[in-house]
Amino acid sequence: MELFPSDIEEGLALARRIDPKYAPAWQNKNPQEQAAMALYFLPHQSKKAVLCPTRPRIIKWYCPFANQHNFSSGHRYCVNVYTGCSHACEYCYAAAYEPLQPGMKHDFAKLLERDLDDLEQFDVPAAPIHLSNSTDPFQSLEAMAGHTRLTLEGILNHRRRFTSVVVLTKNPRLAVEQGCVDLFLKLNSPRAGFLMEVSLAFWREEARLAYDPGAPCIQDRIEGIRQLRRAGVPVILRIDPLFPCMLSSDARAAAPYQDFGLPHPQTPDDLEQLVAFGRKTGVHHIVYSPAKIVQPRTRPLSVIMRRMRALYESVAAPEHLLFRGGSWRLPQAGQSAITSTLLNLCRHHGIPAKCCKQNLIETL
Repeated sequence: MELFPSDIEEGLALARRIDPKYAPAWQNKNPQEQAAMALYFLPHQSKKAVLCPTRPRIIKWYCPFANQHNFSSGHRYCVNVYTGCSHACEYCYAAAYEPLQPGMKHDFAKLLERDLDDLEQFDVPAAPIHLSNSTDPFQSLEAMAGHTRLTLEGILNHRRRFTSVVVLTKNPRLAVEQGCVDLFLKLNSPRAGFLMEVSLAFWREEARLAYDPGAPCIQDRIEGIRQLRRAGVPVILRIDPLFPCMLSSDARAAAPYQDFGLPHPQTPDDLEQLVAFGRKTGVHHIVYSPAKIVQPRTRPLSVIMRRMRALYESVAAPEHLLFRGGSWRLPQAGQSAITSTLLNLCRHHGIPAKCCKQNLIETL
């Protein structure tokens, strides 16, 4: 439906109060689109002089932390279907703000429907939607609650409000077992695509058990990817995060994990196997990003991540680790050394590779 002139006037008045960090997402939109986005994302009754996109209940602004001047994700949506995650991955960036225990959101179905109705009422222009940035939509809760399937069915019923639909998971096999493949194929319309991003950063169970202790085993993820590809579902393989590789050509990235009491997460052979698997199964491309040491919100670093931070300090020496956004990371030269092995392998196997930020921005 189209907005009435009075609605456009109200929306544009809200848009003039937008926090400058979000303002670039409103640029290059016509007045009706600017008004629609403001009416959907911005609180209507707030007395604050400066407004942030905090109004939606379930279908929210993609990243509330990102400054659009530096991280131009633009107008896009994210649904974190659950709170917390049962995978308990040691390196998870969401540990900085998500609760430790997984749980369901109160009145999820009702709030989801209200957001979908608002998208129609305000005639918000179509944009990409992502499930989920901070919690796996196909973690074990899904088998009981079915909120991810409910969300995807709602998106399908309002498909014209969304361009691409992206699902990020470490449990593709559960998605198949829950009978979601037909839904994925319906969402992958000729006009707007569907993408299944599957995280598979490790090739050996020893590494998976150490760093992804609650996530599905490697073989289950491999089989899930194969089943999705056989069904014709587009898959992106996330070899993400990347850790310093002990046999890297960069001497500073050759710190032996055993000296720090850690199993090696990714040997060059592991990365070779992962990339070759991606090529053989016909994944769309590979996504990567260097691992960060994240300070959890409500607890100290785990033993394994304290050891990983010590290893990072050794790799970075004589420079110091960078601390930004609640996490430690290697200096730029160290991050480049981490990614170089994977990029060389992707070139050798003829498969595209994109860093996490590039992958996001190019998903339209």
